[in-house]
Amino acid sequence: MAEAIEPVVWHVDLAGESETAALASDIAELVGANDVVTLSGDLGAGKSTFARSLVRQLIEDERAEVPSPTFTLMQIYDGPKFPIVHADLYRIKSPDELVELGWEEAADNALVLVEWPDRAGTALTPDRLDVAFYIDASRPLDFRRAIVTGHGAWAEKLQRANAIRNLLQVADWADARRTFMQGDASTRAYERLIKPDGSRAVLMISPPRPDGPPVRYGKSYSAIARLAEDIVPFIAMAKAITEQGLSAPRIYASDIENGLAIIEDLGTEPMIGVDGPDPERYAEAVRALAHLHHSDPPREVAADDSHLHRIPPYDLDAMLIEVELLTEWYASHVAKVNLASGAKAMFVNLWKGTLREIVTSPTTWVLRDYHSPNLLWLDGRAGIERVGIIDFQDCVIGPAAYDVASLLQDARITVPDELELKLLGQYARARKEADPAVDMTAFVRAYAIMGAQRATKILGIFARLDKRDGKSQYLAHIPRIEHYLSKGLKHPALADLKSWYKTHLPHIVGD
Repeated sequence: MAEAIEPVVWHVDLAGESETAALASDIAELVGANDVVTLSGDLGAGKSTFARSLVRQLIEDERAEVPSPTFTLMQIYDGPKFPIVHADLYRIKSPDELVELGWEEAADNALVLVEWPDRAGTALTPDRLDVAFYIDASRPLDFRRAIVTGHGAWAEKLQRANAIRNLLQVADWADARRTFMQGDASTRAYERLIKPDGSRAVLMISPPRPDGPPVRYGKSYSAIARLAEDIVPFIAMAKAITEQGLSAPRIYASDIENGLAIIEDLGTEPMIGVDGPDPERYAEAVRALAHLHHSDPPREVAADDSHLHRIPPYDLDAMLIEVELLTEWYASHVAKVNLASGAKAMFVNLWKGTLREIVTSPTTWVLRDYHSPNLLWLDGRAGIERVGIIDFQDCVIGPAAYDVASLLQDARITVPDELELKLLGQYARARKEADPAVDMTAFVRAYAIMGAQRATKILGIFARLDKRDGKSQYLAHIPRIEHYLSKGLKHPALADLKSWYKTHLPHIVGD
């Protein structure tokens, strides 16, 4: 039997209607379709005031008429994202009467806001948010005390909301306007914070990654692939990258336990222009990598006095489980090819033999997501500090060639072949100037191998994002990544693998 989830409670003192409206604004950020919010507490304590404010915010109309549904029992509003059902069940004598009201049909894919919820009996889901309002005779007439309780699945959501509220208050960002920012392919979320004086920051919401099912050696995919499982690596690496003379967001405040951080807002200026990669900006990004690869960055970095992050190795197991995403997701879902177990085993063995030389070569930090979506241009800074790096929590210790391939074979924007070669030359010159002994022939070989490994992995990831997560927009990038993989397979170091692809996925290799 599943263990019951303890409710999470949030106590809020409300000094007047404006603070009741502010509470409604906080709740509006949390709710969505198929959620249930129940209203309870003392008569005349503010339930209707709260409901009116919440509905107006959700339908984005501060002047909308929101009458009490005392007599109509149920009022339905069309919100821009989902319908809102506002019900007052005081006159309901039995939950059976809800059927006559068309309750189930109205509540489908809607936010349900219920006054007198006890009259509904078991018709309401146990996963709900309850907001109770109480009068305190010892306080001013307009004072109310609210008790917000998250039941079931709402417990974790409310705990995070409470933690965000506390962090914003402690860090002096409670008065900031919060605006949702476009997220990425992960479970992380971001909000831009703007204070009344124009000061800006970013709220990063990065809850601990739930451990997936064991796939090998009793470990999950994320553990084998060396993916960050909480916010500690991000905070630690942000500080460490800055110490290396590069630009990462400063950490203003954090709540590591709840996966929260308030970080520097590096803006929105991209590395690309309307016609694709900006050559000047990409050249600076290449020089930033050359600078990092010439240094000897530490293998252990601190997030704070209590959290030390040991950067994991990008070992053979990690690289292999990544390329296997192609046979697991891309082959059947995108290429429509059913690979036999023998073909899959040969694929892994060929990659294992190819990658062995890579994992024994000199290593450095591999930021792992060093490409256009995660790089910003900081025009007010100088030199390599103009490249703002915002995604690095999955950093590992591995080959320098990986991040160069990540940048110059960008999965989301086409880097023309001529520009790729030019930038590779600029990287080589920067490395040679810093260390004449660096072996660029070995680097070019590693570049071809890691570019092909990365392209193989991303084909699998994007297919998985579509099939498993319903994020079909990633399929638009598949042809570009296939092109990068085809180029990489032309290197002699990948001759045996090229034969495998030509046999089983010939459309990638071409003629």
